[in-house]
This record gives sequence, structure tokens and C-alpha cells, in this order.
Amino acid sequence: MNKSATYLFVFLSMHWLLGCHGADPVGSGNESIIMRSPSFAGLNDSIRQFPKDASLYFRRAELLSQINQHELASADFKRSWELKPVAETGLHYISNLSILGRPAEKLALLRDCIQHFPDNLEFRRLLGETYAESGRSKDALQLYNNLLQKDSLDFETWYEKGLLLEEMKDTSEAIRALSKAFHLQPVNTYALELAHLYAENKDPLALAICDQVIANDPARQLPDPFFIKGIYYSNTTQYNLAVLQFDSCIRRDWKFSDAYIEKGIAFFKQNNYDGALNTFRMAATVSNINPDAYYWIGRCYEAVNKKEEAIQNYERAAALDKNFKEAREALRRVRSVE
Repeated sequence: MNKSATYLFVFLSMHWLLGCHGADPVGSGNESIIMRSPSFAGLNDSIRQFPKDASLYFRRAELLSQINQHELASADFKRSWELKPVAETGLHYISNLSILGRPAEKLALLRDCIQHFPDNLEFRRLLGETYAESGRSKDALQLYNNLLQKDSLDFETWYEKGLLLEEMKDTSEAIRALSKAFHLQPVNTYALELAHLYAENKDPLALAICDQVIANDPARQLPDPFFIKGIYYSNTTQYNLAVLQFDSCIRRDWKFSDAYIEKGIAFFKQNNYDGALNTFRMAATVSNINPDAYYWIGRCYEAVNKKEEAIQNYERAAALDKNFKEAREALRRVRSVE
């Protein structure tokens, strides 16, 4: 083949490749193997034929999301939204950006969605959630208050407001907001969140709500109400009753690691170090990357003056959680008396 023929062959080959893929840039690059798999063949062909059809990009984005290819899905959601901004696409795209951890893009998209769909309250609630996640608690609270001024029966906004106030350490207002949400929509999610706040506040209303949830659980599957009752009894120093509730929780879900931790703490506060140590070891067995389990194992060893064992477990807790202040303080404390 002479040089002219070679150049013509290369030119025609490049032209053919660009013709096949130029309208669909997501199909090229490092992930081309995924995009060219048989699962996507039909959609890819359709997109090449109809590059302005937003629904095709949306369908492919959904398929990519199902196989955890969220970066690729993001490009398709974006293209679908640009071609035809509909509410369903906006909600899926927002969820995608949350998974990818792109708060600035998510915030910009939410504002765009609100501009397109001013009467859709879901976008405004999601904006409040995004404000809260990015540390803009006052902005989130103002947004929720504005929504509730327009519709005081909006139970979802009452619930989101309650969660925000809980994070802001305004317990009394959080209880008020969650009570309102639960009164308007008595579902388990709202009930348990409210009961947990009551339990932390040493209010026996926690027990009444949990008993109501248990009575409405004929399948006997929910462990959470027993856990919350245990928290209430621990906070009111009724440790034997607390242990019984944590045991009930564990019987329903043996992987509920926090139940082992709280049960162990109940033993520890009664100076039952053997019982506590065995329980914390179970917590570490259930989840061997739980820093709290090793911290409390260290506390047990420190209590019985086994300093080397205490140090080893405090070190492991601190290694698992670099911000575990109590574990680091415990290490300094034990080392200082060696």
C-alpha cells in the first residue's frame, strides 16, 4: 500500500470512529468496556440515532446506577436534564450527586430544579437537607420555617426540621417538631426518632412510644424499640432492666453492635467488669472495626489494673478512629502512671 492510500485509509477509519461515537462521548474513554457491553448495546445504538432524546440518556443512567457506575451515570443524568428538565430526572440526578459527594453541584442543581418547579416541595426539602449537610444550619432552619408557614400540616418538613434541631442540640424544639410530625403521620420512623430523644432526655414517654411500636409489629422483627428502651433505663440508672432490653434487641438482630456496647456499659457501671468485658468482646466479634468496642475493652482492663492490655486496646481504638479523643486521653492517662 503506498503512502497516499495509507493516509486515506487512516482518515476514513478515524472518520468512521468519530461518526459512531462522536454523538455519545460517554461511550468512550476508560469505561468503554462497560459502555460497549451487550447490556448497553441497544441503548447506545438508539442514542447514536436519536442524540436529542433525553429519555434514552435517563434510561442508560438508571442502568449504570444499578451496577454502581455512578460517575458514568452522572454524565447521562446531566445530559438528560439539559435536554429536557423534568422533575423525575432532577430527583435522580440529585441522588447521584449525593452518592458522588458533590455538594456544590448538588446545590446548583437544586436551585435550578426549584426555579423550574417552584411548587414541588420535595426540592425545597432537599435543599434544606443539603444546607444542613454543608453546615449551613441557619439557612436550613429558615427554609423549613418558610415551608411550614405555607403548610403547617407538612409532616415531612416537620420531621426534617426535628432532625436538624437535634443536630443543633436544641432538644426541646426538636422534640416539639418530631412530635408534630408523628402526630400528623404516626409511622415507625418518626416514632422511634422521637422515642430516642425522649430516652436521652430521661422522659418515660420513650417507653410508651416504644411499646406502641412493638404492639404494631406483629412480625416481631424490629429491634430498635428495645434498644431505645434500654437507653432510657440506662440513663435512669436502672441497669438490670436496661440489660434485659438490650438482650431483647440482640435476639432480634444479633449484628446490632450498638446494643452490645450499651449492654456492656450497663455492666461496667455496675462494676461487673467480667460481664462487661465479655459483652464488649462480642461487640468486637460482630464488628471488628468498631472503635468503641476496643475502647471499652480497654476501660475494662484499666479498671482491673491490666495496663498493657488496656494500652493495646486503646491504641487499636485510636487507630480505627483518628478523631477518637477519649481513646487518646485514655492512652495518655494509662501511660502516665506506668
